[in-house]
Amino acid sequence: MISITLKHLMIKGEKQIGLRYESNKLIEQILKGVDGIQWSEDFGMPYLKNSKENFKNIMDTFRGVAWINLQQFTGNSKGHGNQINSLKDLRSRDLPEEWRVCPKSYLDRLELGHYSIQTARTYVSLFERFINHYKEMPLNEIGEEEINRYLIMTQQKGYSHSMINQLINAIKFYYEVVMGMPNRFYSVSRPKKRKKLPKVLSLEEIEAMLCSTTNIKHKCIIGLLYSAGLRRSELLNLKIEDIDSKRMVIYIKDGKGLKDRVTVLSEKILQDLRKYYRKYEPKNYLFEGQFGRRYTGTSVSRVIENAARIAGLRKKVNPHMLRHSFATHLLENNIDLRYIQTLLGHGSVKTTEIYTHVAQKKIDGIKSPLDSLFLD
Repeated sequence: MISITLKHLMIKGEKQIGLRYESNKLIEQILKGVDGIQWSEDFGMPYLKNSKENFKNIMDTFRGVAWINLQQFTGNSKGHGNQINSLKDLRSRDLPEEWRVCPKSYLDRLELGHYSIQTARTYVSLFERFINHYKEMPLNEIGEEEINRYLIMTQQKGYSHSMINQLINAIKFYYEVVMGMPNRFYSVSRPKKRKKLPKVLSLEEIEAMLCSTTNIKHKCIIGLLYSAGLRRSELLNLKIEDIDSKRMVIYIKDGKGLKDRVTVLSEKILQDLRKYYRKYEPKNYLFEGQFGRRYTGTSVSRVIENAARIAGLRKKVNPHMLRHSFATHLLENNIDLRYIQTLLGHGSVKTTEIYTHVAQKKIDGIKSPLDSLFLD
């Protein structure tokens, strides 16, 4: 569930509306299109001038996308918006009459295709923003010219290349998958994707995070993400029976692309998991929150961020960095790239090859030409 908490801020003597949320690409890209949005280094969050118009703009912008927590802003503990945890929630959203909603056939095809709720939520949000931009036009009359014009507008607003690609996918999904029009938008150009290197922690930094964590539940979360190379969503979906202590493996079910796989179970983490199990006695999911519900992604991110801060790491650490570190450290220990590919659940070894660019042993023997100069 995506959640945004509104806060009262006072900046330069003026009242502002602060928006606090866990790092989320969809929220960040949508915010780039909000007029008047600014960033506060002091409060560590974006903000808008406090006005009725801006408050309404926030409500309208994130309608059907995120749950708006108003408790600290208005005292209303119920919040505003929709908690979107399933396709059923997407179908039953409370939306204003003037909002042009995603066709039922769109949701049906997402459900039939077994798309994850994260993908479905992103597709529906982006497609609805697109069709509401052309609210007066029938969907079958929207052509490549209108689509390209809309894409240019999103680029001018600062949307990232990956978000624009997702927007194109969401639009193409309707016309080509739902409506069955073969490759209708062949001339719609996609932005080139930036090739970013993964951010990796050192063994010493991993050790510092684990040693600084006194809560056994939090220690197991950090340890599992790193020792097994798990995605955050895979960690959250783990059931008790997915931990196989006899074979020393972890079963990942319905991972990315709905693929099952097994990965390694660390002996040290198994010992911690046994301590954790005796103390917390989870019933269904390995990690549970209140009332036996599945632990949230926001909580996992907060655990990682707090551990990194307490450990004195001068960098922002997120759960996926632990997965990157797992793969890189295996490569540095001369584990075959294809084994790493299998453990990570990558469909192609080309995806795994990116870790060769950050593995320390690959550059240890290389000296800078500057070192051959005799400088005072």
